[in-house]
Amino acid sequence: MDIAVSKDGTKIAYDRRGSGPALVLVDGALCSRAQGPMAELAELLAERFTVYNYDRRGRGDSGDAGEYAVEREIEDLAAVIEAAGGSAFVYGSSSGAALALRATAAGLPVEKLVAFEPPYVVDDSRKQIPRDWVAQLRGLEAGDAIKYFFTKGIGLPAIFVTMMKLMPAWKPMKAIAHTLPYDAQVLGDNCFGGPMDASQWTPIDQPVLVVNGGKSPAWMKTSTRALAAAIPTAQHTEIPGQTHVIKAAAITPAIAAFCQ
Repeated sequence: MDIAVSKDGTKIAYDRRGSGPALVLVDGALCSRAQGPMAELAELLAERFTVYNYDRRGRGDSGDAGEYAVEREIEDLAAVIEAAGGSAFVYGSSSGAALALRATAAGLPVEKLVAFEPPYVVDDSRKQIPRDWVAQLRGLEAGDAIKYFFTKGIGLPAIFVTMMKLMPAWKPMKAIAHTLPYDAQVLGDNCFGGPMDASQWTPIDQPVLVVNGGKSPAWMKTSTRALAAAIPTAQHTEIPGQTHVIKAAAITPAIAAFCQ
């Protein structure tokens, strides 16, 4: 484990493996270096890249400080990119893709960005996310916050969350459930069902690949296509047979082919 120090002094833990061009992985909600898909993905990508897999603020071995702001998380990513040599390819998944998009628009030295299914909502084809969901998440205990996030935020059936409570991953997720409001803030107004505001992506001039799974919900496919259309430098691809929980072996070829 290595440490990068963010602009506000917060310590951000990361693992580095492999050799080749720098590639930073940005996790989604309820994930960390020890919990989620990025460790396996890092192993596969390490054959072609020097991969930096980090704990986002408030998770795992990374610190946290004061009142949360998306700008602090952008600075965290900037610190990891600086540790990687000053510029890097970036892969973000789910809300991690949303964070990577905002960081790229903010001017971070991202060479190319692969964004897998940032959970934006741009139509009325699914139940809408409550406008006060950040405040709601802040006021809930860990288990209830996870249930609220998956049902109200992602739109999954409550039975899915009930089954999750029986899985080994439930306890680690509860340990970082306090960061769920962070992910909600990263998504901003892009999750409330309105048309995609292309102006927020105007500063992006790097190549971007927007990806969705072939078995993901229709609303998510619609939003990824809308995102790709809103970014002048973006292209879109769909990976057959995959859902929002994409397999590392399925996304690795797309990342490797694009980031070269």
